[in-house]
Amino acid sequence: MTDKIQRVVSGPYVGPVDGSVVPRFAGPATFARLPRFDEVSDVDVAVVGVPFDGGVSYRPGARFGPAHVRESSRLLRPYNPALDTAPFARQQVVDAGDIACNPFSIEDAVKQIETGACQLLERAGRLLTIGGDHTIALPLLRAMARQHGPVAVVHFDAHLDTWDTYFGAAYTHGTPFRRASEEGLLDPSACIHIGIRGPLYSAADLRDDAGLGFEVVPAVEMDYLGVRGVAQLIRERVGDRPVYVSIDIDVLDPAFAPGTGTPEAGGLQSRELLGILRSFADLNLVGADIVEVAPAYDHAEITGIAASHAAYELLSAMAIRSPNANNRLSCGGQDPGPLDQ
Repeated sequence: MTDKIQRVVSGPYVGPVDGSVVPRFAGPATFARLPRFDEVSDVDVAVVGVPFDGGVSYRPGARFGPAHVRESSRLLRPYNPALDTAPFARQQVVDAGDIACNPFSIEDAVKQIETGACQLLERAGRLLTIGGDHTIALPLLRAMARQHGPVAVVHFDAHLDTWDTYFGAAYTHGTPFRRASEEGLLDPSACIHIGIRGPLYSAADLRDDAGLGFEVVPAVEMDYLGVRGVAQLIRERVGDRPVYVSIDIDVLDPAFAPGTGTPEAGGLQSRELLGILRSFADLNLVGADIVEVAPAYDHAEITGIAASHAAYELLSAMAIRSPNANNRLSCGGQDPGPLDQ
């Protein structure tokens, strides 16, 4: 039986391998067992890994995150009942493999990630990136801003990630959004952190963060705002602007995401994160990343499964907002012309 016959096909869209034909524990090791980039011609969303963790300040290991999240995504199925949509039947989603980058030089890696993202965006309408540590958000935002101009950022994290330097290093997993703001990649009237918690270095951290254009929804506010309240705050903040979503998996409580580099007690539940992401069907999503999954600290794929389901909800939201979208622009904003077959 050929691989094409084994896949779920919906009109022009090639979906995952059929789980009723090939067992979930077998078949390709792509995200959700989706086709590879080279197996289709037109691409709406490319899922891409960035196995880089040279910017971490505590536990290493997120370089193995993309492979772990892919392996944890084997149980994802074609229909999302919570949003009444089939994300792989309304848009062409593929696994684009990994962007290889220098594990010894952060500066080189940042340039390579930006270049790789721009190349993918010449063929794919959107990117959903799996890290890797949060350093990778900066080059991804550079690629997004080239295509869309300054973007609104919805940032899920236990930490602000707007610090200036670590040990004199300007590019780390704790600095990407300060650099992005300084470079004019962000819309300062439309950025928001969700889930911030834990001790800070000083009160100045929050003042500096506000000056960079971020509103903060601390994790403790989930207790009385709830999923709907937080979703409404996000919607009011970003409006109809192009929105980039960045999820550090440590936004979840360590009970729901033990496999991460800088865990903090008192985080969101998986159900809360997924519920908020489902509301993003109302937003103009242009890209997203999920970072800081470190499988060496995971158990029974708890963290990997949470990350894979977060990715699935983002893909579902993208499908609802822009069904049948093939609006591919190069990083310079020009139509790249016919795609290679």
